Parts: sequence; structure tokens; C-alpha cells
Amino acid sequence: MQAKGNNPPDGGYGWVVVVSAFMVMGLTAAVLKTFGLFFVEIQQHFDELASTTSWITSVTIAIFHLGAPVASSLCVRYTHRAVVITGGLLAFSGMALGFLGLNMVWMYATTGFLQGLGISFSWTPAISIVSHYFSKKRALANAIASAGECAFAFTFGPFFQWLISQYGWKGALLIIGGVQLNICVCGALMRPLASSCLLGAGHSETETPPGDGASKTDKEDSSPITHKTFNWMLVRQPEFVLYAIFGILAAMSFFVPPLFLVPLSYSLGIDESWTASLLSILAMVDFAGRLLCGWYANLHITKTVHMLTMTVTLISTSLMLLPLANNYLSLAIFTGFYGFFFGTTVAVHITVLADVVGMPDFDSALGLFMFIRSTGGFVGPPLAGLIVDVAGDYRAGFYMAGATLVLSAGFLVTLDQLQQRKKRGSHINTKPEKSTLPYPFLHLLKLQ
Repeated sequence: MQAKGNNPPDGGYGWVVVVSAFMVMGLTAAVLKTFGLFFVEIQQHFDELASTTSWITSVTIAIFHLGAPVASSLCVRYTHRAVVITGGLLAFSGMALGFLGLNMVWMYATTGFLQGLGISFSWTPAISIVSHYFSKKRALANAIASAGECAFAFTFGPFFQWLISQYGWKGALLIIGGVQLNICVCGALMRPLASSCLLGAGHSETETPPGDGASKTDKEDSSPITHKTFNWMLVRQPEFVLYAIFGILAAMSFFVPPLFLVPLSYSLGIDESWTASLLSILAMVDFAGRLLCGWYANLHITKTVHMLTMTVTLISTSLMLLPLANNYLSLAIFTGFYGFFFGTTVAVHITVLADVVGMPDFDSALGLFMFIRSTGGFVGPPLAGLIVDVAGDYRAGFYMAGATLVLSAGFLVTLDQLQQRKKRGSHINTKPEKSTLPYPFLHLLKLQ
């Protein structure tokens, strides 16, 4: 397939790619986000502890992250389109085989491993290709694409609840798997772009003609990315390492509230029909938060890492307050606050990653970031489940998630300080050169 164009178009067919990514986000992340509706059903069917049942979600999350470097490498070798289609087939297989429900280990292998790999192979290339199609409007495009997660979750909550009531949790899994086959259609629409197809070898700033007055960021955004290898050396960059540690701690927290929100509502005596509406409220305010934050980030008024630090702090605060709810109304209000601030965080965290490493290494950085973050996603739900089992109260899981997010915000502050220190150091080092050597040829005298 021949790549189309060399520079990010910032529009045109790029919006078709955004809509496709929007659908992929809904058919992957939204399914994972609303899987809490199956938690109690599976737990009661196999008569297992909360910590044991939570391993299904934990395995899904872990494989979702661990598969990201593989997905990114395959995007480098082939195309984003091919990897997304493969992911759709894997996601369907995981749900279809989970329909058999043989035992808990079987659930780990199907709705855990296969579903997680399918989500990884679909989600990673979809969000990556959007960043390649957009430069100046990247924050807005990423926000719109990621909003598919909450737009679908808004309807998946009551829809999944209805499927479970009509066909049982096993039949619901099979139907959801069939719906996920639409990922393949979305993948087919993701036409390769020259900057994301990665056809040649090597990339450097010198590929951009000198003297064009463009900044380094502009050069990275406009120059075609042509390296064919996966850049593992990003782990040696302090900025990337700090952001990856933030990702680990955030992943320990992000997947806990959707998992325990339904059981918490049941423990408060809230009816099942009202419980499903909580997930719809969560999705609705999440959707609003992503679009609003994406629009604001596109104005370039506030530095994206500052926005991310603020939103993460607000999420942790809302999680600490959520367990104070004692009825449906208060639980819905606190859930709304959590969902909105979660949406604002998701809207900008991929854009921050692109700002940290630059677009030439973005595919590699996204894969590595997801890989490293997997440890948090793998440990978070079982740890929260263990704390819930020990405390005998689902509220304990929310306190754990909030405290971990507070810690993660500290690494974002450290990252910002490191970036500012390097920027000041670069400014100081270049200033004497300009003042003492005003003429270009005088640098030769200095070398002598």
C-alpha cells in the first residue's frame, strides 16, 4: 500500500481516521471500562473471592499494556491498519471463547489474555495514527478519538446489563465479541500516511532543510518519520523515565474505580437498574471532560504537563471523597466529579507523551510507555481487591486509588522542573556565544 502524503494534513482524511479511532476506543476501552458489570456474576458463578475474580481484569489490563511494544513494532514493520484488524480478530476470539466459561483459569486465558491482546493491538495503533495525522490540532484530535471510550460506555452500561439479564453473562460475552468485530472495519479505514508508514531508514533533524526558520518541534512534526527500528534507548532519557513512573502509579489507580463502583453500589443497597445508570453518568461526564480539555489544550494557553498535573490532583481528591457517599444521589454526584476529571486527564496524557519525546520516537515511546505502565495495571486491581477483602469494605479500594494518584502527581512536578532546568541551561549556554562572537566566522578563531 502506498503511503499518502508526507506531512501531517491536520484535517482532510485525518478526520476519517479520528472517527475510526473514536469507534476503536469505544469497542476496546469502553468494554474494559464496563466489565465491572460482569464482576459479581462471575464471582458468584465460580464462588470465588473478590481478589481472585479481579485477576480477570488485571490480566486484561496487563496484556493490554505488555502487548503495546509488540503492536508498535508491528506498526513499524507493517501498517497501523493491519495491526488494528488483527486486534479486532483477537478481541472477538477472547470474548467468544470466554462464552464457554469452563473455569477461572479459562477466563484468565480468554477474556483476560486474548481480550487484552486484542485491545492492545487495536488501541495502540489507533491512537498512534491519529497523532501522525495531526500536528497543530493534535490535542483536539486525540481528545475526540479518546472520547469514543466514554461515548460507548454511556450506552454499554445499560446495554450490557440488559444482555446479562436476557442471555446470562456467558451469552452476553459472545454477543459483545461479535460487536467487537467492527474493529476490523475501522482498521480498514486507517489509510497509511508517509509519516506513520515508516518506509525508509534513519531520521534526523538534518533531513529538514536548514534556514527555514522552523523550530525543532515544527521540524519533528513536518518531517516524515522513516526509521524502521524500535527505539528501546528511550529508557535512558530521564524525562521519559519520570513520565513512565507516573504511568505506573496512574495505572494502579485508573482501573480500580470502574471495577468496584458496581459492587460498592450493591453494598449500599442500590437497585441493579440504578447501578447501571451510574456507569452511564460516569461515561457522560467523562465524555464532556475529554472534549472540554481537548478544546482548551488546543488553545495552547497552558502547558500540557501543567494541565495533566492539575487534573490528576483533582481525580485523587474526588476518589477520596467518593467513599463518603451513602445513597444513590450522593454516589452519583461523586461519580460525576471523578468521571469528569478522569476525562480531562485522558484527553491530554498522550499529547504530553508526544511533547516529552517528540514525534520521531512517538511510536516507540507509546509502546514502551504502555509496556512499563503494565506493571501498575497488573498490580492495581488485585492489590485493591486484597485491601477490600481485608477491610471488608469496597470503600478501601477507592482510598488506595486516590492515594496512589497523589504520589503519581509528584513525578509530573519533577518532570516539569527537569524540563524547565534543561531549558534554562540551554538558554544560558547559547547566550554568551551570541554576545561574544557576533560574526559567524569567528567561531573558527575560538576553536584555535
